[in-house]
Amino acid sequence: TLLVLTNLTCCLFQYLFMFCLVFSIALMGCVCVCVCVCCSDGDELKKSLSELADKNHHSHTKSISRISSSSNPFLDIAHDPNAAVYKTGFLARKMHADMDGKKTPRGKRGWKTFYAVLKGMILYLQKDEYKPEKALSEDDLKNAISVHHALAIKAMDYEKKPNVLKLKTADWRVFLFQAQSPEEMESWIRIINSVAAMFSAPSFPAAIGSQKKFSRPLLPATTTRMSQEEQLKSHEAKLKHVSTELAEHRSYPPDKKVKAKEVDEYRLKEHYLEFEESRYEMYVKLLKEGVRELLTARDGDAALKKSQSSPSLNQESQPAAAKVKRNTSERKDYRPETPKIT
Repeated sequence: TLLVLTNLTCCLFQYLFMFCLVFSIALMGCVCVCVCVCCSDGDELKKSLSELADKNHHSHTKSISRISSSSNPFLDIAHDPNAAVYKTGFLARKMHADMDGKKTPRGKRGWKTFYAVLKGMILYLQKDEYKPEKALSEDDLKNAISVHHALAIKAMDYEKKPNVLKLKTADWRVFLFQAQSPEEMESWIRIINSVAAMFSAPSFPAAIGSQKKFSRPLLPATTTRMSQEEQLKSHEAKLKHVSTELAEHRSYPPDKKVKAKEVDEYRLKEHYLEFEESRYEMYVKLLKEGVRELLTARDGDAALKKSQSSPSLNQESQPAAAKVKRNTSERKDYRPETPKIT
């Protein structure tokens, strides 16, 4: 009897093992089928989403685009097709300094004439006269300049051409622009500074590092959400802070025995604070005079033009394209002392 029970038990375990084996194989087959189906569905879903994204991208390419100024996303410039047009006209451009104030190579410093359109906080430099219905080309976006936190002044140290203004941007690039007349030059200066004063968003704090190297704060390209009164108070507070910091900075000049690198850092910070002081002084002055009234006024060149059509200008009225004599001096990086513009 014991032997029979033992044989029955062994047979039972064998049948149970075979059943479990068959069940496991069947279960694995079902799992493989489900995985294949899911992968197929996932690929189809991914393909559908990709096609939808491509479709949306192509449909919005003409209306929305971004002008990348660096690897920092806060400094990218968003192109708004519905932004107001404040001024248009022919300008001759000369690049003087690249990002961070490094002098532009001499091969890229030639004068070029563009049809300038100040739309929102972006100065577009186009080859043809402005047409609202025409989409911007790649060259238009490449030549565009953001005027957020910028400062435009008369180029007093440039004597080779008349009616030249100097524009220094937030990333310390420097451009020279020749206008058609002294009145046009003054108009461009006032309008660029007015737009920058009214719409530039507050700056981010400067980066903090373990070294004593001076770092400028980040100046975002976004539009401020403050009212004109709040913007004025913000600029006044910033002007007071910068003036105090400049006075303190000058009260502790570097010792004569320090390294030349430390002297350069001192002069770089001093130059930055001097520029910021003059910039905020201009912003405060314009806001006190009533920039919002200028933004909505329509009384000629003395006001910001908020129109969607360009004035009738002829190519003959462009500034004369005189040849600039170049020398063979080597390229040098920008130093805190403001070099004479050549």
